[in-house]
Amino acid sequence: MYFLYSVLTAIGMVLLAPYFLVQGLRREKYLGSFWQRMGRLPQGFARGVPPRTAIWIHAVSVGEVLAAKPLVDCLKKRFPERAIFVSTTTATGQRVARERLAVADGIFYFPFDWTGPVRRAMQKIQPALIVILETEIWPNFMREADREEIPVVFVNSRISEKSFRRFQRFEPFLGGFFRRVLHDADLFLAQSAEDAQRLRAMGAPEQRVEITGNLKYDHEPPPAGVFGNWLAQQCRQQERWPILIAGSVVAGEEEAVLAAYDYVQRQWRHALLVLAPRKPERFDAALRAVEERGWKAIRRSSIDTNVQLDENADVLVLDSIGELAGLYALADAVFIGGSLVRSGGHNILEPAWFGKPPLFGPSMENFREMAAQFASAGAGRQVASGEKLGRAWVELIQNPERRDEMGRKARALVESNRGATARSLERIAAILEVQRGGA
Repeated sequence: MYFLYSVLTAIGMVLLAPYFLVQGLRREKYLGSFWQRMGRLPQGFARGVPPRTAIWIHAVSVGEVLAAKPLVDCLKKRFPERAIFVSTTTATGQRVARERLAVADGIFYFPFDWTGPVRRAMQKIQPALIVILETEIWPNFMREADREEIPVVFVNSRISEKSFRRFQRFEPFLGGFFRRVLHDADLFLAQSAEDAQRLRAMGAPEQRVEITGNLKYDHEPPPAGVFGNWLAQQCRQQERWPILIAGSVVAGEEEAVLAAYDYVQRQWRHALLVLAPRKPERFDAALRAVEERGWKAIRRSSIDTNVQLDENADVLVLDSIGELAGLYALADAVFIGGSLVRSGGHNILEPAWFGKPPLFGPSMENFREMAAQFASAGAGRQVASGEKLGRAWVELIQNPERRDEMGRKARALVESNRGATARSLERIAAILEVQRGGA
């Protein structure tokens, strides 16, 4: 089965090669990371690190990198003698990891899940422990780690409803293989009881699954930064109000958000919308959608913070990576994208850090428990369409007392759910101590 899996993934790569080549040439993606993905890490990478002492942490993309930050910092503080290497899958994740994970001893791209690349990467790093954020399961990688007797711990593990349904559909054909893969992991630290139950149903050994909570609650809010401070100053000077932020907006969602903004602009002509597409590929499309409505759009990348904000700007398209979270501090009302279309939703905690109640659509499958907590506590609100988003924005802007009360509840909900990092750290430390004792 492993051989068949490797053959199928190789065929898939061949079929997708033209797409990756075009994207690499047009957007400078993939090509620069190809050799690292083949397991050929830079010359001198991990040099001087004693074998079987390092910790390898894998965080797929931006969300996982941000969730990993408190854990990485705590691990480095508790085990200063151990090198920590962080891998990502996406280019945006790589960029954020280099910006935010300053204590890491090295950052690289995760290898393709074939035996050769995986073995080369493992031989270069020779880790004592591998920590995987959420549930990024790669069969060949797991098997090689098991063969090398390297413990693998899944932290912040979650299984979305969509993924679980897909597993159930293919269980008669692949259930045995999947259970074998899960048996190669030493520990699953799940976000919730539901995630733990699904992991066990998929074949994870019962005694290896524990509930430790969601690491994302432990993340500290980032500062507004140079750009955020400049934007706040410009909005005060120009009396731009209200400020609306639509974050992590995905394809097919821009029109609904702009329809909601239109509803706001009918009452407040000096409003400003910060529109933040989830993926860089949507930056141009978002700009076009704004201009097609007759509004003046400006790109973050075109702004010089030494000059004034264009007073005629209606929408600021945030075509940058890593600045969105800090900007929520400026918002009078927010929306979290990936939720008005069937995309599964995105993290609603970032505005909550600043006491801003998140609004989100009905598609929150990837954050179902979190969304339900916020809605039931009156700390957030679910809307079904762009029109209803616009009405909800207006209601919050017109009623600052209610908005502030929801914001306080949102912040309190974040505080009450902290602690997953400490619990995860203790379980990881226990594994490392056992290794040390057996050495």
